[in-house]
Amino acid sequence: MSVTVFGIRHHGPGSARSLREALRAQNPDVVLIEGPPDANDLIALAADAQMSPPVALLIYLPNEPKRAVYYPFAEFSPEWQAIQYGLARNVPVRFIDLPQSHQFALDAGKSDESNLPPEIRQDPLRWIAEASGYSDSERWWDHMIEQRRDSTESFHAIMELMSALREEVAKLDAPEPREDLREAYMRQSIRAAEREGFERIAVVCGAWHAPVLQTMPAAKVDAPLLKGLSKVKVSATWVPWTNGRLTYWSGYGAGIESPGYYQHLWSVPDDVTVRWMIRVAQLLRGQDLDASSASVIEAVRLGHSLAALRDRPVPGLSEFNDAVRAVFCFGDDTPMQLIAEKLIVGELLGQVPEATPSLPLQQDLQREQKRLRLPPEATHNIRDLDLRKPNDLDRSRLLHRLRLLDIPWGTIERATGKGTFREMWRLQWQPEFSVAVIEANVWGNTVSSAASARARSDADRLQELPALTALVENALLADLPEAIDHIMTRLEQIAALSNDIPHAMEALPALAGVLRYGNVRQTETAMVQKVVNGLVTRIVIGLPNACSALNDEAAEEMYDRLTQVHGALLTLQDADLTSDWNRVLVQLVNQQDIHGVIAGRCCRLLFEQKLLAADEVERRMGLAIAPAVEPAKSMAWIDGFLRGSGLILLHNEELWQILNAWVCSVKTEIFPQLLPLLRRTFSTFSAPERSQIGSLARRGAGRSNVSSTADSLDEDRARKVLPLVAQILGLEI
Repeated sequence: MSVTVFGIRHHGPGSARSLREALRAQNPDVVLIEGPPDANDLIALAADAQMSPPVALLIYLPNEPKRAVYYPFAEFSPEWQAIQYGLARNVPVRFIDLPQSHQFALDAGKSDESNLPPEIRQDPLRWIAEASGYSDSERWWDHMIEQRRDSTESFHAIMELMSALREEVAKLDAPEPREDLREAYMRQSIRAAEREGFERIAVVCGAWHAPVLQTMPAAKVDAPLLKGLSKVKVSATWVPWTNGRLTYWSGYGAGIESPGYYQHLWSVPDDVTVRWMIRVAQLLRGQDLDASSASVIEAVRLGHSLAALRDRPVPGLSEFNDAVRAVFCFGDDTPMQLIAEKLIVGELLGQVPEATPSLPLQQDLQREQKRLRLPPEATHNIRDLDLRKPNDLDRSRLLHRLRLLDIPWGTIERATGKGTFREMWRLQWQPEFSVAVIEANVWGNTVSSAASARARSDADRLQELPALTALVENALLADLPEAIDHIMTRLEQIAALSNDIPHAMEALPALAGVLRYGNVRQTETAMVQKVVNGLVTRIVIGLPNACSALNDEAAEEMYDRLTQVHGALLTLQDADLTSDWNRVLVQLVNQQDIHGVIAGRCCRLLFEQKLLAADEVERRMGLAIAPAVEPAKSMAWIDGFLRGSGLILLHNEELWQILNAWVCSVKTEIFPQLLPLLRRTFSTFSAPERSQIGSLARRGAGRSNVSSTADSLDEDRARKVLPLVAQILGLEI
């Protein structure tokens, strides 16, 4: 009977290649792997033809899915190759780490005290790397282990190195209780395999644990540690994973720096440098960047030269990057960002078999993705949906339903308006969405029923009108009739009890959009009309009081609400509602204690609808900026009236003259205080408007100067274009 322990790095092509050869040489009759025994029943699925790494084992609490852990595997992970070795030869394969059913039950709130520096505690190999002249352990391990094409003999060296490191760490720091439990459980699992009669036992574990599994204490030392451990119920499944989530910067504790590069090392049999530079050239050419064959040759030569200068046996990623930056990128780091994203990290998304255990909601989502031809992908994918097409409409509904379930697979990238037939979505599937889908299963067994139940629950919880109206809009976009009915009933209840005019004003635009454009998505929106009518009535009644005695900040907020409500009612094109609204605008214009910004905006809205004549507007402007009025209050009225468009000044000479005279009359010591307000107002005008207004101001005259060029009109030249104009207009002259 023999036990051989192979200390590996969790994700490394060199370790994986060496392990595969070592297993062939040993020919074990059982393979024990550091991993969660909770998922032993799922190991067999790794042999399924549909299984494609990167994938991960997901272990979670069924009643609290947010408490979950992942065990990722790439094709170049040594554990994955060990699994494939055993399954291909019908050799038993088992996970032997401390089960997550125990680990979840441990007190996660305790923090172990340590005398080691944090960087050494997290990465003891840092000592060796620094002593060898490397900047970090990633570079050291990469050059010593992962770049080797054949390093089967390295397992003995790794064992000796880790034994020495553990001795040094033990002198400075007490062992971690959780690590002691894990290693004790792994040793007990090895003993259990020995009792079962296996003759050649292969143990695959992280290099740090290898020494204490190779030389084991007596069983009576480990048994007390594991006795009486608390336990909770867990569930396990396989989920797709991505290269991006294999990196350490994604938060993965055992992460690596360059999964795409490691995949290259694993999959390329020879000429690693040449093939890498060819991939770089292909990528750059795909982005319309120069990348010639001569550049490939030069980059390969430079990579080997750098390796020789740095006393490296073969070029590594740092040499590759330096050569690419110099030859292909001419010292510019911008293309290097593209290379890092597409090649060094990569965009690979794994796949799991249909037979993988899953909850009903997961199964329904997979069916919908297949039916709608909308596969999850790790890359950013832009989808331009035409809502007139049934398949695109169903895609939109699915994405909106997932958003209601807090699964943001899609983000609306650009929408040309709710009344259009298009939606632009940016899709990118993230591995953590698998947990979100499991969490959402409590709401229903299908995406539609779950989203509907979640929306109804949110409606019962919400107390404010804007949030409820936003929920109505989202439910309409997701086409959830039952949820809409429930939310509308709740909205009516809140609206009937609410005297909060600002909230009612904030709620109205979303509902107006639903009324005006909801039928584009083939949804019934008549139920919204009653709530809109009630909100408008409340706004009309309560707005004068809500607008009285406002300070500058509150007036600005009310200005925005006024503008939004006015635009929403114009969108609805409902004569009765618009009439009621215009009556309250007239009332606000005549109100005495109203802020200038509000009074000016109401006057402008009425003028644009031709409900105030030009001479009446001139009169009101004259009163608002009369000498007896404080300049700051006058400026507020002007700001409210003009903000957003200055065309009215270009087309109405009297208004221009009044404003021009007022500006000229402002005292020198007051003008610097008003200048920022004037600049803010005029900055909202379009560039052509500002240009023409500037011309008027420079001339120091009225609108007549704008058209003064008419006196010098050359009628003969003008008549020459008349035939062409008539032809364009289809007229006869």
